[in-house]
Amino acid sequence: MRDLTAGMAAAVTAPVIAPIMLAEALFDSGPVRLWSGYGELSWAGLTWYGTGHLLSVSTIAETQELRATGATFALSGIPSDMVGLALREPYQGRPVRLLFGALDVDTGVVIGDPYEVFGGRCDVMEITEGGDTATIEVAVESRLIDLERTRERRYEHEDQQTEYPGDRGLEYVPAIQNQSIKWGR
Repeated sequence: MRDLTAGMAAAVTAPVIAPIMLAEALFDSGPVRLWSGYGELSWAGLTWYGTGHLLSVSTIAETQELRATGATFALSGIPSDMVGLALREPYQGRPVRLLFGALDVDTGVVIGDPYEVFGGRCDVMEITEGGDTATIEVAVESRLIDLERTRERRYEHEDQQTEYPGDRGLEYVPAIQNQSIKWGR
């Protein structure tokens, strides 16, 4: 069963569970921490603000092969006059994570340490306005998407000097680039 803490493992195997989702996005203006319940929630010394049914997350696919998958986070019911804040905030590339946790139904305290079910970076934001409120959807790409990006890197001496001045490990690459090497006889 994954790498859950003992408290979280006990919570998910209990006969009754009060599941919660916690979403955290780190922006230049400060972190945004939301949770799937109502009111404020304190966990890990941080305050998470309840969204009830206003926060939704698309299905998160889990595959057996190493592949980048994404998710869409949507926050609805936002007053139209607050949309300008979202438009001014630089959001692309900012880290986002989604955690699955459980609450003690009697005390309202988070049990154990919530499990991170998805982590990635903001990609594309779409705002839909409808009357007095708006919905903001942010596509979040998995961290694995970095594996698919091409790198502007040339494995030659000059390029190596920009990263590691004085290193001579790639000094002879241009000289051997077009050499024909015969193995064996």
